[in-house]
Amino acid sequence: MAGRTISDGERDEPPRYVRIGNALLAIAEDAIYVGIATLLAISAGVLLLSAARGLTELGDVDASAVVLEVLDRLLLVFIVVELLFAVRVILGKREVVAEPFLVVGIIASIKEIIVLSVKAADYVGKGEKFNDAMMEVAILGGLVLVLSVSAIHRRSGP
Repeated sequence: MAGRTISDGERDEPPRYVRIGNALLAIAEDAIYVGIATLLAISAGVLLLSAARGLTELGDVDASAVVLEVLDRLLLVFIVVELLFAVRVILGKREVVAEPFLVVGIIASIKEIIVLSVKAADYVGKGEKFNDAMMEVAILGGLVLVLSVSAIHRRSGP
């Protein structure tokens, strides 16, 4: 009985149903990432409009409070845009890359440092609240340092 010989190329190729399943999963994955990207883009636009609208409220309340709130929203826009970039990189390279997420962590930490620093000025002389705010700023500063070193190491690494 003459048997059919299997070439090396046929041996490595997965069955047809596996290839079809992988293709369907890749399409579903891309659709989900596109949905996430769309929602992130819309969110960034809404936050940007909200920040612009916040500037029109200057006459109603303290200017520094309004500017702090606008800055807070704008930094949140930066975070959302960096997440959008991360999704774009994932779609393009077909793999999760750490750098965009490290940048998001850095921006989020800096955002909190700025907000806490301004709020801490109101806590001066109030003992424990001021100490807690300064401790949180110090921890966030350390986190920015760690994330920055990680980002630099990832960029210069293998």
